[in-house]
Amino acid sequence: LPALIRKKRDGEQLEDEEIQSFVRSVTEGTAQQGQIGAMLMAIRLRGMDVVETLALTRAMVASGRALAWPPAWGGLLVDKHSTGGVGDKVSLALAPALAACGCKVPMISGRGLGHTGGTLDKLEAIPGFCVSQSPEQMQSILEQVGCCIVGQSEELVPADQVLYSLRDVTATIDSLPLITASILSKKAAEQISVLVLDVKFGSAALCPTQESARELAHSLVAVGERLGIRMAAVLSRMDEPLGRCVGSSLEVLEALECLEGGGPPDLRELVTALGGLLLWQCGLAGAEEQGRQRLGQALDDGSALRTFEAMLGAQGVPPAIAHRLCTGNPPERRQVLGQAGICEELPA
Repeated sequence: LPALIRKKRDGEQLEDEEIQSFVRSVTEGTAQQGQIGAMLMAIRLRGMDVVETLALTRAMVASGRALAWPPAWGGLLVDKHSTGGVGDKVSLALAPALAACGCKVPMISGRGLGHTGGTLDKLEAIPGFCVSQSPEQMQSILEQVGCCIVGQSEELVPADQVLYSLRDVTATIDSLPLITASILSKKAAEQISVLVLDVKFGSAALCPTQESARELAHSLVAVGERLGIRMAAVLSRMDEPLGRCVGSSLEVLEALECLEGGGPPDLRELVTALGGLLLWQCGLAGAEEQGRQRLGQALDDGSALRTFEAMLGAQGVPPAIAHRLCTGNPPERRQVLGQAGICEELPA
């Protein structure tokens, strides 16, 4: 391992076997944390080309098992990934809306990274919600509901679990190859047909400029297509929070507003734009605009909200709590989620 670290530190290209060996040592626990941190920093400073990044992604997928789905679902398995933003609760509304339109959405999400909250953290604000689901449980939920939002397990991309948390504490979050491999290893393990990327740029994004966001989008699309996934990318601004709320419980409440056909216009716009692209790419809509309208209809007619309620129940939330959260008024919803002991309003 020290020889591999030295090789990358000196700017040389790593062979596929060397990258596989590094990822194996991470997964098996034979690599020391200091060695993993050193390799992450070497990659951050020296970079990786597309061939190395593809090899890293494949090795991370191979660190666990890949999901397998019924052949009848072919082409309908879709997912979305965002590079993270303040107040970004798009997944909470988008996954059930897509399922309501006929897609299968096996979403493997992450926790907070850097200064951005994670989708799993938001969902865990709901009493009883369980993000740990086995591949068998995921398939059962997809059969019943059409979507699930889960975390990485020991079985699915375990190497990413280790690298993801260490990137957070070693100032290597913004490394292009590491971001690409982390995102796409999870998506490749899901065995999805279509993936849409929401690549953020701005003062609160991983990519401060539109140019750097475009570079990341190109890296993700290039590697994703080599993995056999149909890819699309959207660049969106992250100079201010998405919607009006930041914080786990507050963002669940705002996602519920969106699922009822309301909520902030910028949130709805992003949900329908990403969803419209996916419906078009997987053949459930003839064009992007048609897909956008169909997804908006799922938000407006209540089918997306009913799917969200079913997903909560399938992932451990007691039915009475799921129903009260999805059908109750704002005070009832806040009662379910609980409230912070100190609340301070900061008017703009």
